[in-house]
Amino acid sequence: MADGKGGETLLFLTDEQLRQGIEAMFFAYRGFTADPDRILETMAYGRAHHRALHFIARRPGTTVSNLLAILGVTKQSLNRVLRTLIEDGLVESRVGRTDKRERNLFLTPDGEDLERQLSDAQRARMRSAYRAAGPEAVAGFRQVLEAMMDPDMRRRYRAFGEVDT
Repeated sequence: MADGKGGETLLFLTDEQLRQGIEAMFFAYRGFTADPDRILETMAYGRAHHRALHFIARRPGTTVSNLLAILGVTKQSLNRVLRTLIEDGLVESRVGRTDKRERNLFLTPDGEDLERQLSDAQRARMRSAYRAAGPEAVAGFRQVLEAMMDPDMRRRYRAFGEVDT
């Protein structure tokens, strides 16, 4: 049964409908990353730099190990990204107050400015899409995204969001 808008009311989708959803995600991701990519390209940065800036901004003082767990990258890869961001004056690494082996990460004012530019571009795109789709679609989209996450990642995502909501 169709709901009149091209969606299915049954919990069964054909392979073709699933393929269309997969392709829509690929193209949506390209759109979602296009604006930040243009900004990052002028600085010779990539998406890994953007992700690091985003999560450091969301949790000032986060540790390198926490950032490794969130991003799911190798230590070598993250260290390369952080080294660049620190050398360029966008991120500051401080020794932990309780555990001197820890490094706590903070954005500098320049890092905050860059992160704001990148996030503003994505927020504008998300806001426009959410308004066009309506509140029920937004809630459904979030449910779909959460359902696609591995259980451990879904727990991390939910715990991560609880602090700010």
